[in-house]
Amino acid sequence: MALKQQIDADIKAAMLAKDKETLSALRAIKSLILLAETKEGGNGELSAADELGLLTKAAKQRRESADIFKTQNREDLAQVEIAQLAVIERYLPKQLSAEELKEKLTAIIAQVGAKAPSDMGKVMGVASKELAGMADGKAISETVKALLANA
Repeated sequence: MALKQQIDADIKAAMLAKDKETLSALRAIKSLILLAETKEGGNGELSAADELGLLTKAAKQRRESADIFKTQNREDLAQVEIAQLAVIERYLPKQLSAEELKEKLTAIIAQVGAKAPSDMGKVMGVASKELAGMADGKAISETVKALLANA
């Protein structure tokens, strides 16, 4: 089932359950999908990669907003962002642990033949595509940098 149909079905379920927090997050996701489908130059359809990109971006925004609210001692607003993040994460692939990420990146480094920190661009190009949605870009970058520094 495509993401849009899954979201529609989950919106109906959240309405029936009278779950306002989930409903709010699902409506935000649906809004992102509709905006992406109708943007200028679009064909009205989203690929799975585009959908993943939208969800990843939305999750990152929620994480950053929650962090900002926490530093400003606004726990009430941070909790709203965290609740929405939890709903968004249901539709994202399982996130890799630090060990799994290191393991996959070690394999990618060997595959690309990177030997020094100057090869980071080559590794990041492949890693970003293969690990899209499974790990944060910042975490990938930091891990690659550490692995290449020790190479």
